[in-house]
Amino acid sequence: MSGGSSALLHDGAQPPARPARPFRSVIGWTVLGTLLPGTALMAAGRRKLGALTLLVFLILVAGVVWLFTAGRSTAIRTAVDTNRLLWVVGGSAVVALLWIVVVVAGYRMLLPAGISRGRHLLGACVVLLLVAAVAAPAVEVGRLALVQRNLIAGVFDDGKSATVVDKPNPFGDKLRVNVLLLGGDGGEGREGVRTDTVVVASIDTRTGDTTLLSLPRNLENLPFPKESPLAKVYPNGFQAGSESESLLNAVYRNGPAQHPGILGPTDDPGADFLKLGVGEATGLHIDYYVLVNLAGFSRLVDALGGITVNVNYYVPVGGEPSLGQLPDAYIAPGPNQHMGGARALDWARGRFGLTDYLRMARQRCAIKAIVEAAQPVTLLQQYQELAATTKDMVSTDIPKSALDDFVNLAFLVKDASIRSLVFDQSLINPAYPDYDKIRRLVSEAVTAPAEPTGNDSSPTTGSATPSTGAPSSSATPSGAPPTTDPVADVKDACAYDPEQAAAARAAGRPATKHG
Repeated sequence: MSGGSSALLHDGAQPPARPARPFRSVIGWTVLGTLLPGTALMAAGRRKLGALTLLVFLILVAGVVWLFTAGRSTAIRTAVDTNRLLWVVGGSAVVALLWIVVVVAGYRMLLPAGISRGRHLLGACVVLLLVAAVAAPAVEVGRLALVQRNLIAGVFDDGKSATVVDKPNPFGDKLRVNVLLLGGDGGEGREGVRTDTVVVASIDTRTGDTTLLSLPRNLENLPFPKESPLAKVYPNGFQAGSESESLLNAVYRNGPAQHPGILGPTDDPGADFLKLGVGEATGLHIDYYVLVNLAGFSRLVDALGGITVNVNYYVPVGGEPSLGQLPDAYIAPGPNQHMGGARALDWARGRFGLTDYLRMARQRCAIKAIVEAAQPVTLLQQYQELAATTKDMVSTDIPKSALDDFVNLAFLVKDASIRSLVFDQSLINPAYPDYDKIRRLVSEAVTAPAEPTGNDSSPTTGSATPSTGAPSSSATPSGAPPTTDPVADVKDACAYDPEQAAAARAAGRPATKHG
């Protein structure tokens, strides 16, 4: 009888059933099949399908690893391309859906018949947890991609500009790209936007070597190109009535107010005024601008969890010298001071009793501190808030078509030299600027950078003054040749200086509103 039964099985019908797999083993293989998709299918006897699934998974993992290593430039190009970001959203959703199908299918194939209802319920709960573990990262990737897409679309909106002509190859054969970096000090209690920080970043497109050219906010008689309509209305340089309203930091606000529409259709006439004027003053063609408004600065710092800076002298909080209003308080000298948004904004803005050049230096250090605070975990946790803040803070006329070129340039700049030329009173008199001299110094700085020597890596700090505890200016008479190379490497300008801080403390804290 048994022989006949054996013959029937081999002749035809169903193979003998596999021994029932222990439920604990089913759960174990399902978990492993979630971590390494395809392994559960192979354990269930579907070896070819399982092996193919595992191979596809390993290829995807290798692709992700490549994007974070050798393929970083491709990853960043994707991050600045609104169309590619949509593909990221769709691709992550498809991968997650297929992954979930593999997890559920593997569990169903492994599940033996006849298990109890309680184990069915337990298995379903485990599978639901595994499905959630697969779906959560995909949802987060999609969310971040959409946030990034909105950020790129909002900042680089390809609006109207009087000074940019969008074209398929924005950089073309240019040896240098010049970007005007503006720090706008607008916000609550302030009328309009004044660009107290005006810096030109002149970047060599072959090497990434960068020269930062800093112009003082109180520069007068900003010239304009002869072929520009602005040269006709400002034949002797920018003038807007009173002296304080005719300084460089007032051009952005007052120029368009005096002559609305003079440059034709543009979304930011103030920036176009400055691009033309600063370009004429420096002898460079300004390709693009980026404006960062300090109105959102404190939100950005808070979203990062604060920044850490070195304070070498007493920095005033508030105060208005023209009205005789003393500061509310002072930020005392000290190394590695961690500041929240409001405190950091006070530190970056403080000017009572200090020079514009010191404030410009602190603002550059604030940017450096923000970059250092932008750790990957913080960025991921706070990215939506950071993106919203950045969108409110930053405006630019860089077109989307130029972003790929800027990605390439960013990788070069990262490993290249960055040097700074600050047009302080040792080089020019802001009230009577010698623009021919400025153009000559700019030309020398961007065409033949000198090798760093001696103490050029950090600026001379001078001695502390009794009134503010800040460095005194060691300026030479206007027009006199500087005693050292005015172009310096940007390295340790934000470092703590114990001697300078000690001199500031010895001088004592300056007077405040509250005594």
